[in-house]
Amino acid sequence: MEAEAFWDVLKARGLTFFAGVPDSTFQEAFNLMVKDPEIRYIPAVREDVALGVASAAYFAGRLGGVIMQNSGIGNIVNPLTSFSLMYKIPVLLIVGWRGYGGPPNDAPEHWIMGTKTPEIFDLLEVPYEVLETDNLESALDRLLTAIKEQSVPGALLVRAGVFE
Repeated sequence: MEAEAFWDVLKARGLTFFAGVPDSTFQEAFNLMVKDPEIRYIPAVREDVALGVASAAYFAGRLGGVIMQNSGIGNIVNPLTSFSLMYKIPVLLIVGWRGYGGPPNDAPEHWIMGTKTPEIFDLLEVPYEVLETDNLESALDRLLTAIKEQSVPGALLVRAGVFE
């Protein structure tokens, strides 16, 4: 999938406000987002800070997004549970899925979190979709529907190699 097409689809659905921490899993797409004049991106020092910043969009009647790597899930569990889920503040999490598929697909430090990423979202009852090269619009629309209907955060998991 072309990174430009990814952002075009998100922008067409009104997603133009993001905060986050850079992720090499989708570096080309990240770099395009930062340069896009139609997208407002706020860099954050940690994922929990990014979640707080992106949540501000909700109070302005919009949906914000968080850019992060799955290793940062540990940094957002508490704010997800005690803020976003508790007060029903929707936000889109775009999560680089390091460790997808386990060994030997990534560095060893990513294998455990790679396996546990969907399990953590299941445990927290956070809806998620796995982005593939051919399912962007359908996966995103299902996820956005769940986010809006449930007023909760939702995650779009992006594994390495999805973007050209």
